[in-house]
Amino acid sequence: MAKAQVYERFRGQFNQRQEKAVARMFREGIDGFQGGLSAENYIRITKASRATATRDLNGLVAKGVLTKTGERRHTRSASRPNGSCDAL
Repeated sequence: MAKAQVYERFRGQFNQRQEKAVARMFREGIDGFQGGLSAENYIRITKASRATATRDLNGLVAKGVLTKTGERRHTRSASRPNGSCDAL
């Protein structure tokens, strides 16, 4: 799914931080986030607290924008979404 399609499909569903992170993922491309987007990466991109970053990433996973891999401190949100948004 192209960038415009992702934004159209999820219009009004992203908060400002999520929009910033998704835009960065499009800008960097698939290779830009090898191993996925961690909470630490999200915090650096958005300047959010750890709790907010975790909530925001879980929200993106719940919407189907990202897929989650790993557990606890090894959790990553895949920069390549679960089929619905192949362009990320």
